[in-house]
Amino acid sequence: MDPIDLITFEMIKYFKNDVRRINHALKVFSFARLIGKAEGLDSKKQYVLEAAALLHDIGIKVCEQKYNSTAGHLQEIEGPEVAKEILSPMNIEKDTLERILFLIGNHHSYSKIDDIDFQILVEADFLVNIYEDSMEVETIKTIRDKYFKTKMGLFLLEKMFEV
Repeated sequence: MDPIDLITFEMIKYFKNDVRRINHALKVFSFARLIGKAEGLDSKKQYVLEAAALLHDIGIKVCEQKYNSTAGHLQEIEGPEVAKEILSPMNIEKDTLERILFLIGNHHSYSKIDDIDFQILVEADFLVNIYEDSMEVETIKTIRDKYFKTKMGLFLLEKMFEV
């Protein structure tokens, strides 16, 4: 099985009947993949991006059980450990695994964006959250101005939300 397909399969197994979370992860993955390809990421960065997109909210179940909360900063604390359990059997190179876990552990900390894979993950998550959270136009414009940088991310945002 293709490594990204395997991560997708494991993510679905982990979330079980939580279809809303599975769908969220798949939507973020699809946008991240599209933006990454449009931005011309090399195959390693594209893999890191896609893996992180699939697992970016993987800590949410632990957060609900442990803190009775789904707050982003708590997901950043719990997510990397859950992701590591899923990814460890897959023989991923150490630096690649560390980068995936870093993205998962920081994807709500926008001031820490340090490279294009992180930037794209944030944009893809926003594209999905804007719709899922029924955000107002002014909020969308603020998000666009503060956080969107890639050509494809901006194009998708403008087409989808007419901003």
